[in-house]
Amino acid sequence: MIEAWGLELAKGIGKLFLNPITYWIVVLLAFAGVRRIRRERNNFGVKLADAFSELKGTGLISMVGGILVSVICLGVGIVFSYETLALVCLITVLLSLSFRFTMLSASYTIGLTLLLLLFMPTLIKNQSYIDSTLFNDINFVGVSILLGLFLILEGISTFRIRQTETYPDLALGSRGKWEGLHHIKKLNIIPFFTLVPTGLISPFAAYWPYISIGGEAYSLVLFPFLIGFDHAVKGVLPEVASKQIGKKVGVLGLVVLLFAAGSMYLWSLSIVAAVVAIFGREYIGYRHRVNDSGRKSIYGRNERGLTVIAIIPNTPAERLGIHIGETVYKVNGQAIRDVSEFYKLLQKSGAFFKLEVLDVSGEIRLLQSAFYQNDHYELGLVFVKDKYRSSEKELSQAK
Repeated sequence: MIEAWGLELAKGIGKLFLNPITYWIVVLLAFAGVRRIRRERNNFGVKLADAFSELKGTGLISMVGGILVSVICLGVGIVFSYETLALVCLITVLLSLSFRFTMLSASYTIGLTLLLLLFMPTLIKNQSYIDSTLFNDINFVGVSILLGLFLILEGISTFRIRQTETYPDLALGSRGKWEGLHHIKKLNIIPFFTLVPTGLISPFAAYWPYISIGGEAYSLVLFPFLIGFDHAVKGVLPEVASKQIGKKVGVLGLVVLLFAAGSMYLWSLSIVAAVVAIFGREYIGYRHRVNDSGRKSIYGRNERGLTVIAIIPNTPAERLGIHIGETVYKVNGQAIRDVSEFYKLLQKSGAFFKLEVLDVSGEIRLLQSAFYQNDHYELGLVFVKDKYRSSEKELSQAK
């Protein structure tokens, strides 16, 4: 039995490279990174994060989460057909074409797959191109359990986002002025081992596999499942918003998992689980947007000074431990009112400079340092002002 499991495990890993979504992930990340870098240069005149930064920091939770979900599904004995996995791939690719990572929530990728599976036998019955027996064996219970588990993982991944892992942006406010905001944005690649019909693995207990679609022997497939999210926030620190959203998504996952567990006794509850997941995820996103749109942006000039929206990596600002959301209100003892005044005072400071900074709790911090060779001339601090490209155009026209 151990030999059979080992052989199927090796074959399952090999099948990863036959899955088209494996290669689509690279294209998706590259395209999203290029778009974000172009936006950063247009807005702030500098690249703030690398091309594949959306994947950075997700490795541990993706690996641990993938192992836990795989162990649960393999331990219970949940079997999925190749057709079901192929449909998940298709839905994932189609939703990702919007290049909105929020559409890669498990609520949409798995939830829509489950609802579509409900109608697939009817849809393909009266046509001659696709075998009408392909979707005869559908594991609705297993799909709904997977939906709940991956939603919980999405909540955990969102909850743990730190403010150094978010991305600044500009948007026009209600008064026609540019406002700063941050994107809580990540893409997790979850390595998920699942059982499929036909193979060398035979049942090792009378109850196993518990949630099956038939068959006497099984094999393993390594499936790269995507979990994505993207939430814009301007009224609070992104770390605060990520915890609020993460808790709500995690609770939604638990509710969906309860319906999925109930579907083992009444299969129609799996459909309820999918509907709850889709509408629940939409409601969480909607409430966040409504609440945040009613708040004033915390980035930009205020009555005390300039609030930092981003820190350029490997610059004096990072070395000094300045964080986004903190307010610089004095340079070399002189109060500042706008971005141009900040740069003028900084240029006059010579080899040394001194900053007075208000942290997010309103406490004053005194920071001082020397300019070193190759240091960023603006200290690496990024503030909200007119778009960089727009400012360049206005300057050229003035000349």
